[in-house]
Amino acid sequence: MLAALLDGMEAGLCAFDRDGVITHWNAEATRILGWTAEEAVGRRGFGGWAARAADARETQERLLAAMDAPGRQVHEFALLTKDGRRVLVRTQSAAVAGADGRPAGLYCAFSDVHAQIDLERSIALSESLFSDASWGVVLIDADLRPALANEQAARLLHCGREALLGRPLGELLDHGVEELENALQHVLAEGASPAGLEIWVSPRGDDTHARHCWRSGFVLLGSPLGEEPVPLGVGWLFSDVTVQKTVERQSARIRFRYQQLHRADRAAAECESALEAAVLQLDFALAGFADHALVDLADGAGRLVRIAATPEGEPGPGVANPANAIPVGYEPGHPVLQAVERLGTVRTSYAAAGGATPSAPSSAPAAAAGPVVAPGAAAEQVSRERTDAWAAARRWPPGTVHGLTTVLRSRGRTVGALTFLRGSGRRLFDRADAAYAEDVAARVAMALDLAGLTGDR
Repeated sequence: MLAALLDGMEAGLCAFDRDGVITHWNAEATRILGWTAEEAVGRRGFGGWAARAADARETQERLLAAMDAPGRQVHEFALLTKDGRRVLVRTQSAAVAGADGRPAGLYCAFSDVHAQIDLERSIALSESLFSDASWGVVLIDADLRPALANEQAARLLHCGREALLGRPLGELLDHGVEELENALQHVLAEGASPAGLEIWVSPRGDDTHARHCWRSGFVLLGSPLGEEPVPLGVGWLFSDVTVQKTVERQSARIRFRYQQLHRADRAAAECESALEAAVLQLDFALAGFADHALVDLADGAGRLVRIAATPEGEPGPGVANPANAIPVGYEPGHPVLQAVERLGTVRTSYAAAGGATPSAPSSAPAAAAGPVVAPGAAAEQVSRERTDAWAAARRWPPGTVHGLTTVLRSRGRTVGALTFLRGSGRRLFDRADAAYAEDVAARVAMALDLAGLTGDR
């Protein structure tokens, strides 16, 4: 049994008696140096066969010194293989006590330094990843549950390191969990993809409920000891690139919008009338920006009349009808009136005005009579009716949720107001949207002035 244990070791092992004669030599020592046990056992030290003559004496003295030293002694020696190559080995030597308690010999375990350095580097890399890495690192087991995580991963997931272990990913992420699980399943089944993956997620522990973009990479983990490659899990490495991706998105949006302005200017130059050019500016501006646009012109009596609008419902080109324009009749405090009064831009939203978010239906009272409908459908119907009522009160088309109004100015005069509207499928207007709307408004106002439709105020 002892011989089997010695031969099964993953390190070379030899033993010396008190006089430095080799008494044991295992299979791993043969693999490293090429000398068999029959060739090694019985030799005194390594001189003349496993070490150069110049190195043999020093090697033997340092090895035998371990019999009189406490604990283990670590040394590095250059030994010779059977075919004459030099191999740098790292040894650990310790004395073996006899029956009388005195050193009776020593054992020496050794391995190729380069192989040991590779192992130490792997261990050091693993320790660094799970302690000091600026990336989040999570070890996902074959059941798609975190088995190990570093501090950065815990911070990004808004959860303690111990608290996230063993939990389903659906309990850690509110959004993006399906995409992440699909990637992990692919890695377990097919191996890691060389390309990284950018996933937009919302950690459940994040009180802001904001979405974050995590640039992720995956590595398949397998045991080097198994006869067949059995996956131990997936290493998931990720970092938060939300700021970078947001900047990229904003840059792409700005490039597109001002390309649209350029295209609109070139198309407007070919229009037969300035009024046609003004409506054409609206058609180009709506692409990727809003669902609907309205142009209200200030008449000589100080009222606002609707002279142009894009069609409700199905998309289509804007329509101008200045001849039959009638006053709109906005209520006091309307965003259009505020924009004209302030000579600026006003943004408004159904949710910001105190309404429930249309995409998240609120509870509704049960109907006294009528067809039976699912509670969710009833709540959605009530929410849609409230949204339409909010839009109708502002003289806007049904389904409007967000509005942006900016003043039309030309030659130092207020000539009207331009309004862009968005439905429930779009986000709120932001400052960048306001800046773009003002650029469009400047072109529309100039075209209306050239058309002779504006009057002095």
